[in-house]
Amino acid sequence: MNAVAAPETPAGEAAAAPRWKRWLVLSPLARIVIFVAVLGAMIFLLRILFVTIGWAGKAAPVPERYIGMLVVQLLPALGAYLFLVCVIERRRPAELAWRKIVPHGALGFVGGVLLISAVVGTLWLVGSYQVTGFNDDPPWVKQLLIGGLGAAVAEEIITRGVLFRVAEEGLGTWGALVLSAGVFGFGHIFNPGATVWSSVAIAVEAGLLFGMLFHVTRSLPLCMGLHMGWNFTQGSIWGVPVSGTTDAGWLVSVRPGPEWLSGGVFGAEASVVAVALCSAVTLCLLAVALRRGSIVPPWFARRHAPAASPAPADNDTAKATPSC
Repeated sequence: MNAVAAPETPAGEAAAAPRWKRWLVLSPLARIVIFVAVLGAMIFLLRILFVTIGWAGKAAPVPERYIGMLVVQLLPALGAYLFLVCVIERRRPAELAWRKIVPHGALGFVGGVLLISAVVGTLWLVGSYQVTGFNDDPPWVKQLLIGGLGAAVAEEIITRGVLFRVAEEGLGTWGALVLSAGVFGFGHIFNPGATVWSSVAIAVEAGLLFGMLFHVTRSLPLCMGLHMGWNFTQGSIWGVPVSGTTDAGWLVSVRPGPEWLSGGVFGAEASVVAVALCSAVTLCLLAVALRRGSIVPPWFARRHAPAASPAPADNDTAKATPSC
């Protein structure tokens, strides 16, 4: 297996930058802190704006309230990420390139539909999923935009685009996987019906899966599409709670059996079936990464490793310039 070069530092400038800049601006930890600060500030300002104009709170008109919720999900995450990439790292966001959004997003969406359908189908085969009726008017627009698009874009930017990608430069692939998956899983601990097991299950089945998918493809739209397709299909089509939420789907269903099998009130993500099937996909992605030799060692292992020839860059990387 060929040796793997260390991840490229922002714009290739870190080595030549002053020491203070390397630590306070360009280091992985500094960039994560900068992103979180910008993200938090944008969320705070937007919430103040929507409260002021009456687009927030239960008393707000439904369309405006949903628009406000979607904007608060999308705009801060995208804005903070572009600030990090374009201003701090001084490069083009190849992992979020415009030409990838539609084809990669659509491919990921189909993958998410198939994966959660396989989970629900397996539950049905073992008697832990039963359809009891149909809902003629489910809130599918809200589920598609807020529970699907908004959640997918924001969560994938934060956990894969920033936390995994940046941490991989220092901690290596394994450390970044554990860190980003743990944050992603236990970020759901306050959801309705959540338990320690449900958070561990999400970390293993989704956190590791999305992390390896991003490592192998370097495509955020692909991760977003998979995330969105899973959420929308699970809730709006199969009528299964999505991470504890209980919006109605087209199918009205019950999931009898023990909670370790059905997932209980939290939903299918807390089922061992989801953990097993998603882990199988993760292992396939891991096999691809190992065959390519793309696993990045942590910084302390790279310091004494012989320099490796960089892998051929794709078109996005080859065209990247020092700024946006």
